[in-house]
Amino acid sequence: MVESWDIASLVSHDVGSVNHGEACMVAAVLGIIGGSGLYDLPGLQDVRTLSIHSPWGDASDSPRSGSLNGREVVFLPRHGRGHLLSPSDINYRANIDVLKRAGVTDLVSVSACGSFRDDLPPGTFVLVDQFVDRTVSRTSSFFGRGCVAHVSMAHPVGPALQDRIVAASEVSGVPVVRGGTYVCIEGPQFSSKAESVNYKALGHDVIGMTAMPEAKLAREAEITYATIAMVTDFDCWHPDHDHVTVADVVKVAGENVARVRNLICALVRDFPLHRMVCPVGSHRALDGAIMTAPSARDPEVLSRLDAVAGRVLLTDQKG
Repeated sequence: MVESWDIASLVSHDVGSVNHGEACMVAAVLGIIGGSGLYDLPGLQDVRTLSIHSPWGDASDSPRSGSLNGREVVFLPRHGRGHLLSPSDINYRANIDVLKRAGVTDLVSVSACGSFRDDLPPGTFVLVDQFVDRTVSRTSSFFGRGCVAHVSMAHPVGPALQDRIVAASEVSGVPVVRGGTYVCIEGPQFSSKAESVNYKALGHDVIGMTAMPEAKLAREAEITYATIAMVTDFDCWHPDHDHVTVADVVKVAGENVARVRNLICALVRDFPLHRMVCPVGSHRALDGAIMTAPSARDPEVLSRLDAVAGRVLLTDQKG
């Protein structure tokens, strides 16, 4: 497990040009970001805390890694152990950067959400495939002044990774609903009733506070991303329900910890040993994405991008 990378070391993480559906000659490492309760997977071995420095600041916590059935998995508590950080206080860039430096190739986010649909009641697990970003105060990119890049977010979730979660659902007996749009609000307050009614009218399916900019940054880091959104409430649009409370959310989340753990355990046990090429291109999201000419790029900015963009920066350097 590496603690710091230079650009040259990243050449082994270039997945090369292969057809969709084929495995890459890169070890698959599954990352799980969510509550600290997910650490305790039955049968997890060689559990250790990783000390990884990020040039983007402090991550929410130190990641922990382990192995299950010969598959490596890395965990990171999004809010820190003890839930110390609000959604707006999370250093999303540092979290994704640290996971990238830990070798993570595929990332599954587990997060609580509210529902805008009667057929998605509390306790439902939703594999969302689209996001609407309504956050206002979070840094949403690794790139900017000194090195500008634009990646596609048309298809933000890896369908092959979702296939794996669906297969794990069938093995574990934990049902999931595939598909849906997740609207991410800034928080930390819950929605007003007017906002909730409006989001429902727009056709959104669930609402949460953490998927953005997490999904955007994972795409920039060429990490395949998927979200398991656990419904904890109906938000405040529902005529038969009052306002959302923390007690409601904690109660439903606590009741479902074992189910989430069983689902993740099944996912890890049967995960591919080598990274699969993502059908929507998340494994090469930075191909052609950097706009700034090599001669105009800020060396200080590039030094922070060694893990996130080292594959393309190395290619440009050779060119």
